[in-house]
Amino acid sequence: MFLLIFNQLIKMFLIMVLAYFCYKRGLINQAGSSGISNLLLLVVNPCLIFTVYQVDYDPALVRGLLVTFVLAALAHVIMIFLAHVLVSDKGNAEYAVERFALAYTNCGFFGIPLLNSVMGSEGVFYLSAFITVFNLLVWTHGLSLLTGSLSLKSVKKGLTSPMVICTILAMLLFFLRIRIPETLLDTLEYIADTNTPLAMMIAGFSLAQSDLRKIFLNRRIYLLSAVRLLVSPLAVLAVLVLLKNYVSTAVAYTVLIASACPTATTLTMMSIRYEKNYKYASEIFAFTTFCSVFTIPFVIYIADFFLM
Repeated sequence: MFLLIFNQLIKMFLIMVLAYFCYKRGLINQAGSSGISNLLLLVVNPCLIFTVYQVDYDPALVRGLLVTFVLAALAHVIMIFLAHVLVSDKGNAEYAVERFALAYTNCGFFGIPLLNSVMGSEGVFYLSAFITVFNLLVWTHGLSLLTGSLSLKSVKKGLTSPMVICTILAMLLFFLRIRIPETLLDTLEYIADTNTPLAMMIAGFSLAQSDLRKIFLNRRIYLLSAVRLLVSPLAVLAVLVLLKNYVSTAVAYTVLIASACPTATTLTMMSIRYEKNYKYASEIFAFTTFCSVFTIPFVIYIADFFLM
């Protein structure tokens, strides 16, 4: 698994570098980057989720999906716990942003293309459970972290996000054993195939908009990145090893890779909306995204000794 992950991350990294220089050369601007981000979030990712559920009903897949839901919830509990323990709110004006950055990963934009490339539709199938748990927690716990309160409206927004709605619809068709026409499915698959390049271009655009020199001189970001990219996923790995006899290898690696992804892009967007330090949020996102190209293979290398 290590070699597969490493090889795929190098490819993704090269796309990210290309996008970085495209932005720096003025081939695309911030408005264009935002448009591509919305296209990926609202169209491409849902299409990919929809297509991976268009498979023959298999009780083994259903069991794996249910186990992934449980493990995803457990992984988030671990990451939220570590975020609250390791980031103090005393004398720290940015504690909410930092805790959010450690608790929530970029399991959608980063996790989907990575798992789709190394594990195929099965990996994305299981990842949809992780993303669903992520969306529910981001719009409940995550929102209360940034705003200090929680409303029914925010919970409703989490439950009606495009990814959650699409996942529910796709699941219904899967369980009802309904297959859509082949022509329509082929069309959705063509759209879904753009997921990896678009996701990594967005990451490259984000890096290009950041002050890399400032980021690389910020010691605090190094510490936060170490927790987000190494401490948290290794803690999740420890739990997966304990449950090894009850969890399939595919499910275990799906949960681990999702937990090892960089900080969620959602943090920057929510920081802008709720008047938090969005520049700091984007710096954490940019640095963890860059470092994850090296840390994810390391985590998988360690995991191969225990999960294979």
